[in-house]
Amino acid sequence: MSQPPAESRDLLSFIDASPSPFHATAEALRRCEAAGFTHLDEAEAWKLAPGGAYVITRGDGALLALRVGTRPPEEVGVRLTGAHTDSPNLRPKPRLAKSGGKQLLLDVEVYGGAIVATWADRDLGLAGRVTVEDAGRLDRRLVRLASPASRVSTLAIHLGREVNESGLKLDKHDHLVPHLGPWESKDDPEVFLRQLLADALKVKPEQIRGHDLCLFDLSPSAFIGLDQAMIAAPRQDNLSMCHATLTALLAAPAEHASTRVAVLFDHEEIGSQTHRGAGSPMIESVFTRLCGGDAERRARTIARSFLISADMAHALHPAHPGKHDGRHQPLLGGGPCLKTNANQRYATDAESGAIFRRLCGAAGVPCQEFAMRADLPCGSTIGPISAARLGLRTVDVGNPLLSMHSIRELGGSADHPQMIAALKTYFEIDALE
Repeated sequence: MSQPPAESRDLLSFIDASPSPFHATAEALRRCEAAGFTHLDEAEAWKLAPGGAYVITRGDGALLALRVGTRPPEEVGVRLTGAHTDSPNLRPKPRLAKSGGKQLLLDVEVYGGAIVATWADRDLGLAGRVTVEDAGRLDRRLVRLASPASRVSTLAIHLGREVNESGLKLDKHDHLVPHLGPWESKDDPEVFLRQLLADALKVKPEQIRGHDLCLFDLSPSAFIGLDQAMIAAPRQDNLSMCHATLTALLAAPAEHASTRVAVLFDHEEIGSQTHRGAGSPMIESVFTRLCGGDAERRARTIARSFLISADMAHALHPAHPGKHDGRHQPLLGGGPCLKTNANQRYATDAESGAIFRRLCGAAGVPCQEFAMRADLPCGSTIGPISAARLGLRTVDVGNPLLSMHSIRELGGSADHPQMIAALKTYFEIDALE
């Protein structure tokens, strides 16, 4: 049995280290700093040197890494890649615990477009960030709890005999109630959960001032199938592209005429209209700093810049071939996909698509094509949002994926190194056109 590519093995490590967007950002920051990138504070003045490598984070859930070019950006533009750290999941409410049926329950709501049925009968951990008050100051800390695991249990078939004919339908309020175990105490269950978090953080419960938490599947990522050709893992949409864009930037030569950027936004799954989403001025503020606050230089820079929006694509489903357009059916293991939509739900056009096909050719990797059936609505990405906000030429790409938005998705082992190769070429090549 052949070994999966090293890049794909590293992807699994990245995913397993990132049960929440905050953990993903922390892991990306760790990798940047290990590669010699300087961590900058957005609230401070910057001194960017040609050839320098820098990284910023925003709200603990978004990150932007850049290698400053050796030529002024208004002369050669900026080469950007974009992805997102968040994935659909279940998230506890501010008062995160309740009781029912003599069980201790988590009180959750659905984040993004999750396939909620896939969250049933899974062992679930709890991860994210917690804000604590320490010595009169507010401090944000990461937390990851694998124990005690919670579980959303399905109804026995004897009590719901229609499930195999009608499908598993879970009411998002009444049925999505992860339970932790027996609870017959008259105490407020909130007290127990806050103590659990406090113990993990080594603080007192009354120091906890807020939390941004999510549930995650405790099963580790794995290679499966013939010759381990498939990746079974959570959050591949879109941690796979976060890893690919960041890996390509870190592997790129330190010096290049163009400034090169990898930006990992948060909140794509809920529309991106937040201070750390693609609808924020995060990229715009970096352009302003690169251009010394000069509006004319910034306008010229944007006109010469290019963005590769990298988000996973829909692979051909062998049991549902009719859901795919007959001539645009990307396959697992077939390489990166170029995503196109006439209504600009993807930002690809003839010019930007040609540039990405050229990059794939230069990298020696295939380029698959994806377009939705004309009678099905098309999802979207950070691509159109960033293109509209800044006026950036943009292309939408991604690797093929099955079970998108499930708690556990299925990708191809061979696709990941090929996408990295195409993005690395993007950061290395002298001219895009």
